[in-house]
This record gives sequence, C-alpha cells and structure tokens, in this order.
Amino acid sequence: MDLDRFAADAPDDDAPDDDRVCVVATRPDTFARCRDGIYPAPRSYDRTRERFDYMAFYRTAPVSAVTHYARVADRVEQRRGAPGPMTSDDWEALVDPFSDESVVVVFELDDLVPLETPIANDVNGVRGAWYCTVADLRTAERLSALTERARR
Repeated sequence: MDLDRFAADAPDDDAPDDDRVCVVATRPDTFARCRDGIYPAPRSYDRTRERFDYMAFYRTAPVSAVTHYARVADRVEQRRGAPGPMTSDDWEALVDPFSDESVVVVFELDDLVPLETPIANDVNGVRGAWYCTVADLRTAERLSALTERARR
C-alpha cells in the first residue's frame, strides 16, 4: 500500500464534507496517470456528463481499496490523434483496453489526497461510477458501507 498519507508533503484533506464525489475503479496504469493529474473517460460514459467536484479512486491492485481523492480542476474533451493532455501511449494504455471510442473527456486533477483510512473492499469492488460525498469517503471503512450511501 502507498505510504504517501504519512509524507510531510501530502496535500491536506480539507475538502468540504458536502462536496460531491465520483468514485471510479483504476488499474495501476490509470492510477499512475491520476497521480500525474489526468483521468480519461470515454465521452459516452455517464460520468462525463454528471456534476461532481472530486474524484476518488478505487485501486484494483495492489490494494483493492479506495485510497485517494482529488479535486477536478477541469474537464477537457480530446479526440484521438489531436493535441491535448493525453499522449498516444495514454490512449493505448488507458482507453483502448476498454473502449474503441475516438473522443474522451479528460478530467484534469489537482494533487491526490490520501484518505486517512483507505476504504477496503469487502464486496465486489467498484463497477462503473459511484456518487457520494466527501464525508462519505471519510467515514466509510468498507466498500459495503459506501454502497449504502452512494448512488450508482
């Protein structure tokens, strides 16, 4: 598991409790790009049209838990092959395994904030996008508790 929540330079967990969060599953390659400040989603995904202030990341590996969240600073639509935040390598690693769409919405993220207590998987992980509040992230200890509060 990441130990960055103990780092002296970790961003403060100071998001407003009532702000809306979109929780998504990430594989290691996708999570690495989230750390770099981007999360792409094919334009057809509902999350590209929903209103929310933050994204939280359920990591399929190595921890099977929601470990971080970040403020969404901007949303940028990018077409395959056009200039933008995504490189051709990003398309190949982050979009092609899941979709053949040629347009994505790239969520540009502020620094990732580690949760004080990661939300451990005790169900079947996160599928699709779940919507909750920042307070829900801070108080849920297990995904089953988050599912009781979240809208999918």
